[in-house]
Amino acid sequence: MSKSSKDMTAPPDLAQEHATGPVRLSIPVYQNHLPPCNKACPAGENIQAWLALSQAGKYKEAWQSLVKNNPFPAVSGRICYHDCETACNRTEMDSAVNIHAVERFLGDKALEEDWSFQRPINTSGKRIMVVGAGPCGLAAAYHLTLMGHRVEIFEAGPVAGGMMQFGIPAYRLPRSVLEAEVWRIERLGVDIHLNYPIADLASEQSQGDFDAVLLATGARLSNRVDIPGCDTQKIIHAIGYLNDVASHQPVKLGRRVAIYGGGNTAMDAARTARRLGADETMIIYRNDREHMAAHDFEAEEALNEDIKIHWLRRIREVNADEIKVEVMEIGADGIPVPTGEVELLEADTLIMAIGQNVDSAFLKSIADIRVLNDGSIEVDNQFMTGKAGIFAGGDMVPGERSATHAFGHGKRAARCIDAWLRQQTYVSENQSTVTTFADLRLAYRSDAPGKLQDEEPIANRVNNFQEIVHSLTESEALFESRRCFSCGNCFECDGCMAACPQKVIDKVGVNCGYTINYSMCTGCAVCVEQCPASAMEMTSEQS
Repeated sequence: MSKSSKDMTAPPDLAQEHATGPVRLSIPVYQNHLPPCNKACPAGENIQAWLALSQAGKYKEAWQSLVKNNPFPAVSGRICYHDCETACNRTEMDSAVNIHAVERFLGDKALEEDWSFQRPINTSGKRIMVVGAGPCGLAAAYHLTLMGHRVEIFEAGPVAGGMMQFGIPAYRLPRSVLEAEVWRIERLGVDIHLNYPIADLASEQSQGDFDAVLLATGARLSNRVDIPGCDTQKIIHAIGYLNDVASHQPVKLGRRVAIYGGGNTAMDAARTARRLGADETMIIYRNDREHMAAHDFEAEEALNEDIKIHWLRRIREVNADEIKVEVMEIGADGIPVPTGEVELLEADTLIMAIGQNVDSAFLKSIADIRVLNDGSIEVDNQFMTGKAGIFAGGDMVPGERSATHAFGHGKRAARCIDAWLRQQTYVSENQSTVTTFADLRLAYRSDAPGKLQDEEPIANRVNNFQEIVHSLTESEALFESRRCFSCGNCFECDGCMAACPQKVIDKVGVNCGYTINYSMCTGCAVCVEQCPASAMEMTSEQS
């Protein structure tokens, strides 16, 4: 269990020194430290807290804790690249806690049981305009609404979701799941205007009497590359192609399809082509697997679906029915260099998946907003552009691009906007020390490898867009939750009470922590030395 917000601390005037002996020089105190999973989460979720509630079977409370930071748990549990699991201390023992799968379990359960967000009691009277109904814009609208502001989203497309809707294939994210979590935000009171492109931002803000604006249109413009033959009809761009597929528009690819690029979008484009009936699907990438932009598991899944990847190849020319590529090799500095050796690859269609830029043309009339070379917007540490009251986040600002990062941007941008409206500056909470595996005391813990999610057999998946990865069962989700070490946070195991030779530690109540009778404590540090989560410290006692 996680530590309650109730008082579990020693007197506040203690210095940070360590000493024990016949004369008491230090005393034990309970400390909240930062779990590595929380630190690594781009959305800023308090993972340890909602895992603790999950392991107690308190699923609705766990979901409520989770959505304080991310209103899309069912989506995130499917598409997040779970940096939290890479950071998980449990990897040092057996395998990481399957955090994203538990998050998905909670998100799906919330949809099944129709759990809803609680509308705020008080309203601010302020109106916020959000441009773009993608992950950043939707998340920001959710948090701003909970703060009491009135939010309207203006979306150029026919449906909300942004790249979650048009860039992520349905075999990874069923549209029913996305639509349900978007609808829950609308029920909270967020107005979404579809098919409403913004041509003149200043005019729209003035006419709508909006007190602040958040720009969150994402990166939808495909990068261009100068390759001879690229003006032929056989060249299409990955974002438009995935958009057409998601919109159920007819797409003609031919029997042999090539994809140029090595990112996650390239993998999605290739696997989508396979499902559309292409007999031969290949990816052409100028670097090697070690340096590819895509996550390794994405490449592995593509290879498993009989997609060929031509590593260290650069396209030189595109002709009617073939692609001329040059073989590359890794140079001494680790950068691919051409060898002069040329190969010919047969393809009916070439899909370009070499990155996206931001379309910021609608901002040209606002002189104070600085647009960078790739179309992204320069912002300060408050997510504000050069124009007071106009903020930007998600793919519109420089940084790593993913839906989870965009969720985090939306939350932080909302907090900055709220602070600005109150003529303040948002200051993030001070983050305590991250608890490492070496900090833990796990003498009583044993190996308990995690449960991987079941998947559809490859033979069943390549001819349709049905979801590949299955959800955990309740018993599996409980098991995964209980594998959490609760790093740096007391989970009320009662070990400190049992270990104390003076019997001066008392439990206040479930989820309420412990008290220590310091008048009787000898400072022996036995309670600290046994604490499995490293949630106690010896702190010097001042005279």
